[in-house]
Amino acid sequence: MKQFVLAKLRSIKAPADVLGAVERSEMNDVLVAPLRYRPPLSLLFASISKRNVCVAGDALHPTTPDLAQGACVVLEDAVVLARCLGDAIVGKERESVEAALRRYAGIRRWRSAQVIAASYMVGLVQQSDHAVVRFARDRLLSGMLAKGLLMMPD
Repeated sequence: MKQFVLAKLRSIKAPADVLGAVERSEMNDVLVAPLRYRPPLSLLFASISKRNVCVAGDALHPTTPDLAQGACVVLEDAVVLARCLGDAIVGKERESVEAALRRYAGIRRWRSAQVIAASYMVGLVQQSDHAVVRFARDRLLSGMLAKGLLMMPD
């Protein structure tokens, strides 16, 4: 892995300090994990919080870069999480942190499933070699997808 990375860096004429950093690294510094698909329906029925721990950000709703939703959805997570925890700690509700995280999970569940489903569908359409899908993608879907993506922030 190290030799592969070094060869790629040398081919683009990376600076010597970058090459040096890679050369000094140990193989256990490189982590490789397979990509996994999370079906949106699994998110609707699974629990994303357990006691005082909750999943948020890309771990909750991985998205493709072409949706241009990653940072936006993470900011939405942050605002909702802050409100839920704020209500639990100093608000009128005075609920436990665990209950606040469960409330956060319930609020973010549908939006996260929507983003995951959109990412999957866009990727499926973009990568398809099927003639009918290519025709629909190139002639029909681009306008519809653009409209849908512009409506997502609302």
